[in-house]
Amino acid sequence: MDIDFVVDPLFILAVYAPAIAAFTIITYHAGLRGLRHYLSRLWLWRCPLAWYAFLLLGIPLIFAAGSLWKGNLFTDPFPFTSFQSVILALALATILGPIEEFGWRGLALPLLQRRFAPIWASLILGVIWGFWHLPAFLLSGTPQSAWSFTPFFVGTIALSVIVTPLFNASRGSILLPALFHFQMINPLWPDAQPYDTAVVMIVAGVTVWLNRKSMFNRKRAVTAVIPIPA
Repeated sequence: MDIDFVVDPLFILAVYAPAIAAFTIITYHAGLRGLRHYLSRLWLWRCPLAWYAFLLLGIPLIFAAGSLWKGNLFTDPFPFTSFQSVILALALATILGPIEEFGWRGLALPLLQRRFAPIWASLILGVIWGFWHLPAFLLSGTPQSAWSFTPFFVGTIALSVIVTPLFNASRGSILLPALFHFQMINPLWPDAQPYDTAVVMIVAGVTVWLNRKSMFNRKRAVTAVIPIPA
């Protein structure tokens, strides 16, 4: 993992932008009390056990399958040379990408689901999410600068489709989409670019099929940004 790019304050600011925007909008419209209730969604953790199995076991298998397809699963060396570098990489992955979910699933998805069925809300948000990353592909020193944008963009849309039923099944949790995001950028998984995109698309198709009743119907979609206190 290239540590140089993550210590750039501008890069960190860009990664935090969706969360900053969400906090600003919610505070403006609902005040600090509303922001506190919104943040309480970070502690929602209950959902079907199958989703935890997917988060903890299924996602690593996606990267293993993509790496096996790529042909480097058993040939690439472990990318870290010390235990300290592993801890640092995991810490950086924790405080960067997952923070985006305060904006994407914390605010944008429930608002979109007020007007669209979850499948369409997923696709719309996935397109926005993908294009939001485009500047990182145009700048040197970012991890995206070494990737191709098209498979990343398609993969981002597929990931958006996968995480939506998890979000709805957890009653609007921010925690579980953040864990999903962390697992998708976990530096311990093998390099599978761009074959992991194909695997993710397959998983997205299976996810839609298994959740077809809720994905095409707004009845069970979470639309509340600020939960009503009990």
